Amino acid sequence: MTRARKGLIDLSSTSYYHLIARCVRRAFLCGEDKYTGKNFDHRRMWLVERIKLLSSVFSIEIAAYAIMSNHYHLVVKVNRQQALSWSGDEVISRWYKLYKGSPIVDRSLLGDTLSEVEELLKSELIEKWRARLYDISWFMKNLNEYIAREANKEDNCTGKYWEGRYKSQALLDETALLSCMAYVDLNPIRANMANKLEDSDFTSIQERIKQFQSSKANVKKPDQNETEPHIKQPTSLKPFGGREQEHTLPFSLLGYLKLVDWTGRYIHSKEKGYMSKDVPHVLASMKIEVTTWLDRVQNYGTRYGNFAGSQNVLRVHAAKNDVNWYKGAG
Repeated sequence: MTRARKGLIDLSSTSYYHLIARCVRRAFLCGEDKYTGKNFDHRRMWLVERIKLLSSVFSIEIAAYAIMSNHYHLVVKVNRQQALSWSGDEVISRWYKLYKGSPIVDRSLLGDTLSEVEELLKSELIEKWRARLYDISWFMKNLNEYIAREANKEDNCTGKYWEGRYKSQALLDETALLSCMAYVDLNPIRANMANKLEDSDFTSIQERIKQFQSSKANVKKPDQNETEPHIKQPTSLKPFGGREQEHTLPFSLLGYLKLVDWTGRYIHSKEKGYMSKDVPHVLASMKIEVTTWLDRVQNYGTRYGNFAGSQNVLRVHAAKNDVNWYKGAG
């Protein structure tokens, strides 16, 4: 049964969400089309560039992404508090980067004196725009409509480009967030589109690895006392830091890279024979069993529904929303 979007996105429960959208026509619209022989990889770059642009305008941060041949995955964090802290001028400036705005606001920007009623209307508009600038549905609408228009223009056709509304999944605890991010970053590995993380094109993990390698190469004399937070990370992605650091993902960058690399080596058919005896520190610190972790990442797409988390968290959230149960296992 289809659920109303307001029942799927509840910022009081979690600010992290997994988002998926899929093309409606023949497959490979964003990659190599087997029927026509045309390559559409440039459209995957359209998606990456648009996602980053929208993230810089909206108060929605990108934790992970993977642009596949006929669908894409995003893991985002909605930063509602940041949006509420913006001044009215900041809201107007951001909104005008994507939309035309309003004649009343235009007059105000030109220095015209507004009447009391017009000032009230302007304030109402600003608050409406503010709410939309941390709304996942507005973010996805702007992303998908833009890509659809550009693709239809290139194909010289009209009609649907996406199969339907995007799918969202609430990530209710840290384990769900970690496994979902790894699942998203390992998409090309699982699909046998890449053998190594470095070769996983159009993914956040590739972008993070390249930035990390570049950062290391630029350090002439590494300081042994230098801690991980000083490692440069992509500015367009939400940074890793750990629970101790505010405004970061609650994991260390090195720990996450090692975990995803370790998991990818097991998942990839050519390297299943290899399995390091050392359990990644992230799993040990979060008390996640190796077999549980591997099963969760490999079967993530079928294990959870619109909500992901431990059994206890899922039960609590279901009760909160007057639902008997949610699909998923902790």
